[in-house]
Amino acid sequence: MPTLVTVLRGGGRYDPSWVERLAHGARRHAPAFGRILCLTDMELAVPGVETVPLRHDWPAWWAKMEAFRPGLAAGTVVLCDLDTVLCGDASALAVPGPAAMEDYFLKGRLSTALLRWEGDALTDVYDTFASDPAHWMREGSCGPVPNSVHGDQVVVDHLLRRAGRLPPFLQALHPGLLDFYDPRNEQPGPVVVFIGDSKPDRAGEPIASLWRGRAR
Repeated sequence: MPTLVTVLRGGGRYDPSWVERLAHGARRHAPAFGRILCLTDMELAVPGVETVPLRHDWPAWWAKMEAFRPGLAAGTVVLCDLDTVLCGDASALAVPGPAAMEDYFLKGRLSTALLRWEGDALTDVYDTFASDPAHWMREGSCGPVPNSVHGDQVVVDHLLRRAGRLPPFLQALHPGLLDFYDPRNEQPGPVVVFIGDSKPDRAGEPIASLWRGRAR
């Protein structure tokens, strides 16, 4: 049974309503995900969403590294950022097999905004990071990454590339599945990804209604 995993860490702009909206989109547009799981340090009671406590106090985006902990899920697992809007047939996300979104700015590099694997296949990424998080959170720990902010996806890309296990990109495997948010696009989808400062709660129509579950 495919599992959709997301991470909600307190102290930022996201709250449980973001989990609820992502879950609503998944149930409507990617029903193959029989399980939706949220790793969080907050009180969360969203129907149909399982919660798992975060174990570490890793700040900001680094909390996403806990998605690779062993034993969280069997079968196909997809890590999905909370600011993703599912607004059309997104069933291809749940297809088995490793895959990652290609970074919007850095071609050829992985993004953890959408990342797919099987079972415990990425446990080694978690183990390596957890063994010395201060090292891996330090800029330069993965060598030079031009024009990029050092974050979780830089480390994941580095570790998988070093092991010769960089997954294929979703854009190549499933052409037309991903759509990067553009306020001029009146027919977005099916999976709308937000880059930089743009977020669904600031988006215009039709994304504003799609995100709140009031359209399509």
